[in-house]
Amino acid sequence: MVEKARRSISESVEGTDTGDFRLFDWGQLVLAALIFGSAFLWIALALRSIDPGTIAFGRVALGAAALAMLSRARRSVARADRPRLVFAAFFGMAAPALLFALAEERIPSALAGMLISAIPIFAAALVATATRTWPSRRRLTGLAVGFLGILLLTAPDLGGSEAEMTGVFMVLGAVLAYAVASMLYAPLQQTYGSLPVTMWLLIVSTVMLSPLGIIGLTQSSAESLPLASLLILGVIGSGAAWAMWVGLIGRVGAVRAATAGYIIPIIALVLGVVALDEHIEPIQIAGVLVALAGGYLLSRGKTR
Repeated sequence: MVEKARRSISESVEGTDTGDFRLFDWGQLVLAALIFGSAFLWIALALRSIDPGTIAFGRVALGAAALAMLSRARRSVARADRPRLVFAAFFGMAAPALLFALAEERIPSALAGMLISAIPIFAAALVATATRTWPSRRRLTGLAVGFLGILLLTAPDLGGSEAEMTGVFMVLGAVLAYAVASMLYAPLQQTYGSLPVTMWLLIVSTVMLSPLGIIGLTQSSAESLPLASLLILGVIGSGAAWAMWVGLIGRVGAVRAATAGYIIPIIALVLGVVALDEHIEPIQIAGVLVALAGGYLLSRGKTR
């Protein structure tokens, strides 16, 4: 008999461990952030010959296939929890996968990665709404510092063309969708485990994106580097990384797991400069440091 996720969002959103991050928590967060940060490079490379719809479909399909090979992931989800799973799949994976691919046709990969820093802000606001509690003074300070970091990161790029602004809004839409979905992961993860939840999220997302993926094939061509990039993006960037992040959310809560959004810009910036010859401004480097300070404040446990 399949157990139902009985805990509500407000009961589970803080996670099962409200203390300070342990070494394992930091390791899991940093590793997931490294993989998520590199995803923007893989998307940029895949776009050289693959349609955005096919990239979005391919990454979730490959991630689902990789996790389905693991026996621990093949666990059923109770019928009562499936609507929540579908909702989380749309907002957490299907919609962002498409929006990021479309956005990187318009803006540099580094800027797309830097905008991920908004995740903790959106997540904290949603958690406060769901739990009907005002964030602690330390978390408010962390949010304020993180927001200042985001302003510094994006300031040089926000005065661009209409296409660039469209790309920025696409990424911010994906970030908001991530925050919405992160509210739903904890009760599911705490009941079924990270691997089954992530696998089913990816399978549902694959079904959702299949029409766009098939249509996009007519606008794509088979080239080795884009195909290899899509493979890495799917198996590692969507399968392994998402399983780690869903597990982290269940353990430390949506807001503190979202501090990965303060590490991702560093990876996106470095890879954008080194691999794609993208330009960054000194103010953006300052923004990364400020955002990391905000992420540290958010990572701390509840005040005793």
